[in-house]
Amino acid sequence: MSPPNPPPQTKTHPIRGRAVAILVIFVALAAIVSLRSLHATLLGWLDVIRGLMADHPTGGAVVFVALAALSAMVAFFSNAVLVPPAVAAWGEGGTVALLWLGWMLGGLTSYLIGRGPGVLAARGLVSEAKLAGYQRRIGAGAPFSLVLLFQLALPSEIPGYVLGLVRYPLTRYLVALAIAELPYAVGVTLAGESFLQGRLVPLLGLGAGAALVAVLAWRTFHRHPALGAHSN
Repeated sequence: MSPPNPPPQTKTHPIRGRAVAILVIFVALAAIVSLRSLHATLLGWLDVIRGLMADHPTGGAVVFVALAALSAMVAFFSNAVLVPPAVAAWGEGGTVALLWLGWMLGGLTSYLIGRGPGVLAARGLVSEAKLAGYQRRIGAGAPFSLVLLFQLALPSEIPGYVLGLVRYPLTRYLVALAIAELPYAVGVTLAGESFLQGRLVPLLGLGAGAALVAVLAWRTFHRHPALGAHSN
């Protein structure tokens, strides 16, 4: 008599994705705020940047949006350091709008690179293993809920390339991108204001909240029924 089949094991997924990047950035900001002399010195440098942004509003906005777009396309690049002076120069509303616009443009560009002949360029900017792994699990017919979770859970430089590679519909991608990036743009902007004011508790609270959203999205994404047997 053959032994009974062992019960299927539920695979777990280590918490990584966007949550790791969020925690690294917010822990670094909190550490700087805690060191008063370092915080004061950095605020002096940021005030110089704020002055340049205020003196050249159009050019400063263009550069800020361009750097935000680049941060949405390239791993390990972030324009987070420019958010506090941007808040000082343009206010919270203006910074949210410019940051969100930059991330939208970066996401659109990464999508077009992935969809077009620039796929080799995409593989040069993002780990080929990551691209291949998600490309196997997300296709052009993926449900919108899965794509939205994908956007919320993963660092912003990954989903655009993957969804371009699999030819996911552009309009639906842009809607998911817009929904996913807006709360992060608001959170990063509020964090920039807290950093300027040296308020450690709100800064840590915003970081914890953003990381929690990313963690929940990550876990829900990997448990989505549409991934089925392909989920790893």
